[in-house]
Amino acid sequence: MSKRSRSVLGIVALSSALALTISGCSRGGDGGGDASGGAVAASPGITDTTLTLGITTPLSGATAGPGTCTVAGVTAYFGMKNAEGGIEFGDGKTRTVEINALDDAYDPQKAKANYDQLKDSVFAMTAGLGTPTNRAYLQAAVADEVPQVLVMTGDPIFSDQAESPEQLGFVPIYQNEGEAFGDLLASSSESHKVAVLYQNDDYGEGYLEGFKTAVEGASNIEIVKELTYEATDTAVDGQMTELAASGADVFVNAMSITPLVISALQKAQQLNWTPSWFLPSNTSSPTAILQPGGADAFPGIYSVSFAKAPQSPAFAEDPDVVEYLSALKEYGNYPDMPAFPHCQWSWMVGATLEQAFENMTEPTRENFMEALRSISDFQAPLMLDGTAVDTTVDGQPAVSSVVVQKYNGTGYATVEDFG
Repeated sequence: MSKRSRSVLGIVALSSALALTISGCSRGGDGGGDASGGAVAASPGITDTTLTLGITTPLSGATAGPGTCTVAGVTAYFGMKNAEGGIEFGDGKTRTVEINALDDAYDPQKAKANYDQLKDSVFAMTAGLGTPTNRAYLQAAVADEVPQVLVMTGDPIFSDQAESPEQLGFVPIYQNEGEAFGDLLASSSESHKVAVLYQNDDYGEGYLEGFKTAVEGASNIEIVKELTYEATDTAVDGQMTELAASGADVFVNAMSITPLVISALQKAQQLNWTPSWFLPSNTSSPTAILQPGGADAFPGIYSVSFAKAPQSPAFAEDPDVVEYLSALKEYGNYPDMPAFPHCQWSWMVGATLEQAFENMTEPTRENFMEALRSISDFQAPLMLDGTAVDTTVDGQPAVSSVVVQKYNGTGYATVEDFG
């Protein structure tokens, strides 16, 4: 298996105009105040005692499950740190971190409106879920010089410093994940026919690009059918019927919409088509997707990961997982076992941001970006062996390394071979 570096429900009651503030934080003044004693003018959203982060993410609608997790994890992380007294920044001041989160329902127009509402009162935007929603305010954030960092999209544009100087993605770019799938399949000793269903946008195209790059020249791999769907579709039965007729024994399903993945799993079984599946990391939850979809009917469900799964018995006593689950319940208002990996990812976002804060010598967005882009080989809490946070490589997100895992009926186990 290649490990290459190329590669809801405690908060759900939040409304579309929700502003979620971590409890236990005290405001030390307006965000635009001079936190440096006059030496350097502070950027908006930071004072001598507080720093405020903004999030626009889906807290309602079809993607509310993972969207809620993007708030819960980072809220829990900084809630825990605030309760310990705050974070000591590189300028010698100790600050608590506040979170203002707004619901965009995975609607780009709402995401842009949320950004407009938040931009003058927050220090940076972070953690929000979705390619179209993050793209909706990307150019505005660039023009306003507002950091839009460690966001939950695999779109490569967020890691291109020339195109997006104030941006940085957190999760592996789509091409990383697609390539990891292709590497594993190409290493198989058997011949395979592949069918592909991908979202008709940069998300789906990125997965397909990475997969094709990895299998190019592999004589044992034949892509026999490719179809698309729209993120706004409510069903993919027609596509599944056509793909089943292809005779493929491997299915690359680059889908981001949870209900559609479940219905695709169910439709394949109705058609008596049981190929091995490759699923993106963000739509491969055992409890929220695979079990309702009847994934046990298939010879193998494969996905990629860089974070420990708290549902896995292998991590039940892991110190990182124990601390995370405790904080998620106490400070993130999320009492249940998280069904989506986005809860773990946003916890890791909090830890990565803390690294940058500790190296900030001035209370400015510019200095923050310099500190953030200087993190190398950081083993954030919950990271799997073989993965790390590295923000120093232009064109890559904070996390670019993944491991391929196979569903075992309750969770995932890392695999070295396909089959």
